[in-house]
Amino acid sequence: MRRKGYGVAMTFHDDGVPLMRRLRRTLFFLVAAAGLASGYAAWGQAPIERAPGVALLVDVDGGIGPATVRHVETAIKDAQQDRAVEVIILRMDTPGGLVTAMRDMITAIIGSRVPVVGYVAPSGARAASAGTYILYATHIAAMAPGTNVGAATPIALGMPGLGDQEKKKDDKDEDESLAPADPGKAKSVNDAVAFIKSLAELRGRNVKWAEEAVRKAVSISANEALRLGVIDVIAEDIDNLLVAIDGFKVKIGKTEQTLETRGLSVRQVEPGTLTEILAIITNPNVALILMMIGVYGLIFEFATPGSIGPGVVGAICLVLGLYALNQLPFNYAGLALVVIGIVCMIAEAFTPTFGILGAGGLVAFVLGASFLIDTEVPGFQLSWWVIAATAIASGLILILLLGYAWRTMRQPIAGGELGLVGRAAKVLDWSGEQGHVFVHGERWAARADESFSEGQTVTVERLDGLTLVVTARQPETNKQQPLNQGA
Repeated sequence: MRRKGYGVAMTFHDDGVPLMRRLRRTLFFLVAAAGLASGYAAWGQAPIERAPGVALLVDVDGGIGPATVRHVETAIKDAQQDRAVEVIILRMDTPGGLVTAMRDMITAIIGSRVPVVGYVAPSGARAASAGTYILYATHIAAMAPGTNVGAATPIALGMPGLGDQEKKKDDKDEDESLAPADPGKAKSVNDAVAFIKSLAELRGRNVKWAEEAVRKAVSISANEALRLGVIDVIAEDIDNLLVAIDGFKVKIGKTEQTLETRGLSVRQVEPGTLTEILAIITNPNVALILMMIGVYGLIFEFATPGSIGPGVVGAICLVLGLYALNQLPFNYAGLALVVIGIVCMIAEAFTPTFGILGAGGLVAFVLGASFLIDTEVPGFQLSWWVIAATAIASGLILILLLGYAWRTMRQPIAGGELGLVGRAAKVLDWSGEQGHVFVHGERWAARADESFSEGQTVTVERLDGLTLVVTARQPETNKQQPLNQGA
C-alpha cells in the first residue's frame, strides 16, 4: 500500500515497520557481533603474563659433609613447596668430601621435582672428587671460565703406587683401565666407576671420561669439559647462566620439562642456624676439643661431687663431641686411646706413680688423636697443631694437679690421732677423773689425773682407744714485752 504525504513515499511491510529501519538495525547488530568476535579473538591470542619466577642460589663451598647435605636438602625441600621457584642453582667450589655425604646429596638432587643446575664458579673454582659426581648428577651442568672438574678417584683409599703400576706396564696398553692390585681397593674403585657411569647415562653425558676421572684421576678445564660433553654450557656469571640455559629440556621423573629461565630473579639461600652449628661441630678439630672438655668436666665432677658446673658443661660437650664423631668416619681404636689417655693423666694426680700414668696418658692421647678421623678428605682431617695444643694443655693440667697433690701431701694431717693431739678442748661435763670434752667439732670421752670444771679449756695429750687423755691448758708465756725506755 502506498501513502502520499509531504511529497515523500514510504514503503511498509505487513507488520508496519519501515524497511530502512529494519535494515539499519540488522546492520548494527552485524557490526557489533563482528567487533565482539574480533576482540575476543585478539584477546585469546594475546600472551598471558605469568608471575615472575625465582632461581634459588645455593653455595656449596669447601668440603662436602653433613652440614652441606642439610643445607642442600633444606633448599630443595623449600623449592618444591614454593611455586615461584623455577630452578635451583648449586654454585660449587669444593675439593671433595665424604662419600656418605656425597651420596645423600645426589639422592636429594635426583629426587628433586625442581630442576637442579650444577654451576662451578667463580673463576678459579673447582669441582674435584665428590664435586664431580654431584655435577654429573645435576639436570644441567655448567662451568665458569677458568674452572676445572675431575680427579674423582676415591681419596679415602689412598691409592698408593698408581704411577708405579703404570711404569711397570711399560706402556704396553695405554687404553687399558687402570685398577689397583689390592682387591679391596679394586672393589671400591669399581663401585665408584659404576656409580658415576650410572649418573652419566642418566643425564646423557660423557661416560668414558667419567670412568677415566675415577680410575686415572684426570681433571679438565671448562672448555675441554664442554667439548667432551661433560657439561652443557659455559657461563661467566649467574645472569649469563640463566640466559644460556633458557629453553633447555630436562627430565623430571618421567616427564620432560622446558626451562624458562630468562629474566628470573635470583634469591640466595643462606644456611640456617642449625646448619651452621652442625658445620662447626662436625669439624674434626672442634669435635676433638669437645671430647676433651667433656671427659675433663665429668672427671672433675666425679672428683668433687656437688660442684655441678663442670659436670653440666662436660656432659653437654661430650654429647656434642660424640654426635659430631657419629657424623664423621672415625676410628674406634683412636677414640678409645684418646679417652684412656685423658683418664690416665687425671689418675696421675691421685695415685703415687711418679709420672708414669701421666706420661703414658700423653702418649696414648697423641696416638689416638692422630688416627681418630679415618679419612684423608681435605677439610676433614685433624690438624697436628690442634693435637699438639690439646696435648700441651693436658700436660699443663696434669702438672697443676700434681702440684696440688704435692701440696696436699705436705700439709699436716687433720684427722685421726695426729689431728687431735695438741688441740684445745672444751670441757662439757666432768666427774672425778673423767668426763666429756668437745674438740674438732666432735664430742669425746676424756680422762685426766685431775678434776676440771664445766667450760674449762684443756689440752689433748694423746688418744687412748676412743678416750682422750687431757691435761690442764698451760697459760700463754710469750706475751709481748714492753719496750725499754732507756739504755
